[in-house]
Amino acid sequence: MGLTHFNAEGRAWMVDVSAKDKTERIARAAGKVLMRPDTLALVRSGGMKKGDVLAVAQVAGIMAAKRCWELVPMCHPLPLTGVDISFSYEEDGIAIQATCRCCAETGVEMEALTAVSVAGLTIYDMCKAHQRDMVIDRVRLLEKDGGKSGHFERKEA
Repeated sequence: MGLTHFNAEGRAWMVDVSAKDKTERIARAAGKVLMRPDTLALVRSGGMKKGDVLAVAQVAGIMAAKRCWELVPMCHPLPLTGVDISFSYEEDGIAIQATCRCCAETGVEMEALTAVSVAGLTIYDMCKAHQRDMVIDRVRLLEKDGGKSGHFERKEA
């Protein structure tokens, strides 16, 4: 399968999706912010000085999904019909998952990946005064459905 974001002259272009059918699209992405146990405890207890870390990260992730097309040059502006961000506390950090939905001519994978990335960056920003060596890790597409390419689901090890 060739790369779609290059025209006949080999230059970047925004793919023309006008001839494609609008279909229901969904994508799920995940990532994780690795942090020390004491940092995690502060997030859980609401003890970070900047406020409720996960509430701010959730709103940031949703806003990022809605503005993905402004951040990633070849993305189309999509009429998102739903964005959900969830978090889970794990022993070594906070896992993030984002689900994006729309009915459009192209998929929402980039929106889900952007939501996870910005939620992770926001967690980092909210906690950096306490710990600067956190790591945003394993941002990846978990699942997508809709459109001509059909269903994809990552097989996690």
